Amino acid sequence: MMNSDHYSIGFQLGYTYRRASNLFLSKLKPFDITPEQWSVLNQIAISEGLNQKEVAARLDKDQPTTTRILDLLEKKGLIYREVSPHDRRAFLLHITESGQALLASTMPLEQECGRLISEGINSHEMDLFKDILSRMNANLKRNEHNRRNDIHE
Repeated sequence: MMNSDHYSIGFQLGYTYRRASNLFLSKLKPFDITPEQWSVLNQIAISEGLNQKEVAARLDKDQPTTTRILDLLEKKGLIYREVSPHDRRAFLLHITESGQALLASTMPLEQECGRLISEGINSHEMDLFKDILSRMNANLKRNEHNRRNDIHE
């Protein structure tokens, strides 16, 4: 067990993320999909017709990583791309029946991981945790913006 007094917030967040990701990865193994691929597929299912840029922004991923994941999902027959009627350089993303079936099979696994991770944490504590994470992300975003402005001055 990790003694939280000796580790920074960043270390604790990274440690927890890696452990949670590995848990989900082990559950997804029989389905030949990674948590990263699953999250992209899920975003496409939630909002059919997103373009690559929108998926990347929603998941805070860079364009090359997003392209690589989309290529893999398309190769596996889980999504397909359609040329955007508004911009021929852009593709709209859609989930296939196979992709929908995979999500239907794996959604309970994602929910089980969430349940296992939050065991012993009541709803008030979880709401507080989500609020704190949200404020930390806002702080990081604000400081990232400030750093970019400092560089350009």
